Amino acid sequence: MVTALLLVSGGSLLLWISAEGLVRGASALGAQAGISPVVIGLTVVSIGTSAPELVVCVLAAVRGSPDLAIGNVVGSNLANVGLVLGLAAAVRPLKMAGQVVRREIPWMLAVTVLLLPVIWNLHLGRVEGAVLGSLLFLYLFFLGAAIRGERSSRRNGAASTAVAGAAGSGADVRRSSGRPPAGRPWGRPEGLRLYAVPGFLVMVGSLGLVAGGQGIVAGSTTLADLFGIPEMVIGLSVVAVGTSLPELATTVVAAVRGEADLAVGNIVGSNIFNLTFVLGGTALIHPLPIPASTLRVEYPALLLLSVALLPLARSGRDLGRLEGLFLLALYAGAWGWILRGGG
Repeated sequence: MVTALLLVSGGSLLLWISAEGLVRGASALGAQAGISPVVIGLTVVSIGTSAPELVVCVLAAVRGSPDLAIGNVVGSNLANVGLVLGLAAAVRPLKMAGQVVRREIPWMLAVTVLLLPVIWNLHLGRVEGAVLGSLLFLYLFFLGAAIRGERSSRRNGAASTAVAGAAGSGADVRRSSGRPPAGRPWGRPEGLRLYAVPGFLVMVGSLGLVAGGQGIVAGSTTLADLFGIPEMVIGLSVVAVGTSLPELATTVVAAVRGEADLAVGNIVGSNIFNLTFVLGGTALIHPLPIPASTLRVEYPALLLLSVALLPLARSGRDLGRLEGLFLLALYAGAWGWILRGGG
């Protein structure tokens, strides 16, 4: 009992420290590389904060606890939208970036909808895992194309401005073209330091999130086992919330620091990675049987919260405290539905 409590408290402290380092490092990397914060949130931060779910799911599947693995993924996505994003918006209103509304949230909805036919036969085998994995590669392909397009547009705009305003100075044009300053290129020590320090923060922060998340899961699962709670409920609640604490810590810290794009991108990206990278990767390693109740209870709750995010994002306003409270209320309602068994 004492050891479990120490794991939970120590893991929570490690999560917050690691989240601060991850947000600082990711924001700095985005600034140095010319990548928008929302893209960093959708890739580097999302992978780092999804790592606990992957570790838990693979271990649960290998150890013969498929309900724990399925409950972890579904519960984590529920918690990400309803609990994490709701709390972050309640702490500080979040400005929804245009590309997130137009591109990433629809992708999250599409992956969530496509999950239904994949699990319809109540079996998530290696073929189904490969299908989910292909959705991830497809998403990353389109995201990469969008990033290249944004960079090209910025370079063209910068070059046009430089040509229009140049007074004949070639140096001025070069400084306005979006290229790295001559004194700090990537290949020199000065340029390497600009990337090495934030890269180190991202790496250490991600490792800390994994370690902290695992400590919380181990301690919370031990405490929950003392009360004889079923594995699916443990996965949906204790384990899901425990593995979502990296997202909670990272998103709230990003919101407080004014990195709204990073906060929202982290949640949307994490949900995409959970359904494709985590669930698909687990199935490739060890096939999973799907409980029949998932199709009529847990999946509808997940779909509802995912769909509810789109009109909130398209409202033309910040995702403010009122919207955050609404997401929290939906999360509580989803749990009421789950505890009643869909009745």
